[in-house]
Amino acid sequence: MFAPNRMGNLLSNILPAHRILLYALITILPQQWIEPDHNSHSKNFQSPEIMYTMVEFQSEGATLRGKFYQPSQASDLPVIIMAHGYSATIDGMVAEQYAEVFYKAGFAVLLYDHRNLGISDGEPRHELNRWTQARGFRDAIDFVCTLPNIDKSRIGLWGDSMSGDEVLFVAGMDHRVKTVVVQVPACGSTMPPEDPDGSLYESLKNTFYHGDINTPASTRGPMPVVSFDQETYPSLLKPLTAYRWFMEYGGRFNTKWVNRATYVTPDTPVKFHSSLSIPHMEAAALMLVADNDEIGGANPEVARNAFRLAPEPKQLINIDGGHFGLLFYPSELFDQCSKAQADFFVKHL
Repeated sequence: MFAPNRMGNLLSNILPAHRILLYALITILPQQWIEPDHNSHSKNFQSPEIMYTMVEFQSEGATLRGKFYQPSQASDLPVIIMAHGYSATIDGMVAEQYAEVFYKAGFAVLLYDHRNLGISDGEPRHELNRWTQARGFRDAIDFVCTLPNIDKSRIGLWGDSMSGDEVLFVAGMDHRVKTVVVQVPACGSTMPPEDPDGSLYESLKNTFYHGDINTPASTRGPMPVVSFDQETYPSLLKPLTAYRWFMEYGGRFNTKWVNRATYVTPDTPVKFHSSLSIPHMEAAALMLVADNDEIGGANPEVARNAFRLAPEPKQLINIDGGHFGLLFYPSELFDQCSKAQADFFVKHL
């Protein structure tokens, strides 16, 4: 089991008289400062160790943007496609540190912001929809298949939390995916329904490729993603650990993360559930599951059940640190988890 030696510290005590002012500072004012600025990145970035190019591709009528890391003087490269978890963005919120680990291990990497978030386009801003984000991964696969020096038979997906759930789902739908790595996947709070004849999977597949995913069955928000006071200012994510991590990393300069989102559940014949897709994967799978995951939608027992449903080859790693421990960088837990993930990609991709 992997365990952290650092969990980060942020404003553990807040005087009641200052709560309203602080709430305004962390939820309302940043929206005026952190709207997408597509000119804030240079087209290319190079350092002695890291080189990436800013790229864009189309998905669901919007332009998605991200960083494409490509080892120099190499061809027929395996590629890993990555996007961050629940509302998080690719700059300053640790996904880029994972991407750099994979890049240094010899992989091409596409790291992009989901539709409606960060440097990507899409309206309504800050709306979260699992189906839309899953189609974004599908379109990212289409995009990397057009790039030179990429081995189209060696495509991997990586996801964290909500995006971890999505890449498991996509891997069962799109068999171009050969390896999938997820950490603290938000596979749901309850077990999936039984699907003995595969009819639920076929319905999900039809929705994924052809169905209406824009008519909401339910909507939560707009409201803060995180909050220090659930009684006065309820938020989408409840635990204090979520507040501490998002404010420590999302609150940094130029992340383009905003502490406000709307979570939409579309009206589909069968509800999105990665565990109904996982048995149909043709990909090797690594799952890192936190024993004491405090996020309700990332129930560790549901995640372990998802692992049991996955075909071989597969690997399960149990970690300490809760939902956010492996997203603190630098830390011993980050080093352990990123190395295990890179090793799995090297072996299976």
